[in-house]
Amino acid sequence: MEQYIIKGGNPLVGEVEIGGAKNAALAILSAAIMTDETVLIDNLPDVNDINVLLDAIMGIGASVHRVDRHTVRINGKGVSNFKIEYEYMKKIRASYYLLGALLGKYKRAEVALPGGCNIGSRPIDQHLKGFRALGADVEIEHGKIIAEADRLVGKHIYFDVVSVGATINVMMAATMAEGLTILENVAKEPHVVDVANFLNSMGANIRGAGTDVIKIRGVQRFHRTEYSVIPDQIEAGTFMFAAAATRGDVTVCNVIPKHLEATVAKLLEIGCEVEEFDDAVRVVSKGNLKSTHVKTLPYPGFPTDMQPQIGVTLALCRGTSMVTESIFENHFKYLEELARMGANIKVEGNSATIEGVRRFSGARISAPDLRAGAALCIAGLAADGITIVDDIVYIQRGYERFEEKLRSLGAIMERVSSEKDIRKFTLKVS
Repeated sequence: MEQYIIKGGNPLVGEVEIGGAKNAALAILSAAIMTDETVLIDNLPDVNDINVLLDAIMGIGASVHRVDRHTVRINGKGVSNFKIEYEYMKKIRASYYLLGALLGKYKRAEVALPGGCNIGSRPIDQHLKGFRALGADVEIEHGKIIAEADRLVGKHIYFDVVSVGATINVMMAATMAEGLTILENVAKEPHVVDVANFLNSMGANIRGAGTDVIKIRGVQRFHRTEYSVIPDQIEAGTFMFAAAATRGDVTVCNVIPKHLEATVAKLLEIGCEVEEFDDAVRVVSKGNLKSTHVKTLPYPGFPTDMQPQIGVTLALCRGTSMVTESIFENHFKYLEELARMGANIKVEGNSATIEGVRRFSGARISAPDLRAGAALCIAGLAADGITIVDDIVYIQRGYERFEEKLRSLGAIMERVSSEKDIRKFTLKVS
């Protein structure tokens, strides 16, 4: 089992290139099987989640050709199997996007109930509600979602809660339904817009993505396209908070600053300097950061995927901060690990009260999920002494070349796989 070992205390300084958005890419790759013509997708992040999904796509008969580590050609003409097995779903929750894609194109799909990070209940009832409204018969049997329809017909669908996954999944199915579908109370995240733009580039007729109402007029078939995935706002935000926590000066390049407004607002509140460019954002942290309050909300609010990163940073700010998690109930697991490093935190329900400390001390800690794992690495970079982060498989699911990018900014860290490697690193840096 691999680990990160980190010697903290170095401010991060320099420029870092941000990759393609994992959450957009997963849905776009799923949607690519909806045409019998060849689709070229680039700016893909080279991370475990993407590779697992591509294996799942090949497993149902689609042709997948890796042009390079960030570019892939997909042709869905050979799809002949409509079952996505549990082997894929247990590794990556977003395999469920194949449900909407297969149902839309072939009017049938069978997908195992999903796995992924254990950050709380993420029900799929809104997905199923949308599919049923379009005319599909949907059953859950033996741990699988089975959806079938003779035909899909457009409907007016109001989601009970804002759900990114349901918005994307039902939108994909509706693109090949007869007539007009209107989706209300939809998610407005940048990757929802990116998926809609991709579908439109294949010939879909989707309007309103990024607003509360999406209107979709069904079409009979899609055609070939070439498409570039948007930059990853969560990867960008992670490096921005790493700059803040380590008292550094980091410029994140290849980003869309508009997507980072909630993150930038909080960095300014705690006392960082932020400079925006056309496709880059610079964060300078000169120390003496101050507390603030934050509540996670659907976009354009503060993202739940950035909550652990700001939580780690606030634990090093003067004063008392309050973090309220309104999206996932288990997204505070990292705070127990952070307390092992000297953080002063009290959790009650979905709120955490964080009393800032002057510094963390290195410890052996464990990554409970993807974003929390990255946040705990930031804590290690800001800590005195050596930190070992276990279970980094979570981090590798969503961050490409994470340790390499951090080292390019001055971090002292390595990926290791044995106690011998840990002793070697410790001797080298002590």
